[in-house]
Amino acid sequence: MGLDMYLTKRVFIGAQYETRGITGTIALKAKGEPIKVNKKRVSYIIEDAGYWRKANAIHQWFVTNVQDGKDDCGEYYVTEDKLRQLLELCNRVLAASKPVKGKVTNGYRITAGGEQVPILEDGETIEDSSVAEELLPTQGGFFFGSTEYNQYYLEDIRNTKKIIEDALKDAGEGVEFYYSASW
Repeated sequence: MGLDMYLTKRVFIGAQYETRGITGTIALKAKGEPIKVNKKRVSYIIEDAGYWRKANAIHQWFVTNVQDGKDDCGEYYVTEDKLRQLLELCNRVLAASKPVKGKVTNGYRITAGGEQVPILEDGETIEDSSVAEELLPTQGGFFFGSTEYNQYYLEDIRNTKKIIEDALKDAGEGVEFYYSASW
């Protein structure tokens, strides 16, 4: 259970329209058996472009900037401009976030009295998280993960940077991106 987040890439093929001049074959197998695909019915090819787990700051950005504030597990179209904006924010956060040795929370334990106590371990925190808090703030939620600004937050930002850079390499005519999340 938890916040799972997806970026998909859809490539318009439109093979059903002869004027598109689509040629080639689709030869797929599952467990050695052919999967029947009628090329003339293929409108889109959908690929996984990115996956995040409990990257709540990134989810919050999509909710605010792509989903008009609706956090409803829906699927939303993401423009190339929005992807570029997110990439720019990731770059700015990474440039301004100096990791320093510190204690990070790695789960919680419950005392005999029922009190929830964080389990702390050695790790890295961000020396001054003000830029991160301003540009890509964390968001709490049911199974959304940590809201601390530490090594795990920075890992999410680095992962997002790579996902977006790779997606933008594939951008072009007939390519669309969609974001969705579930928890």
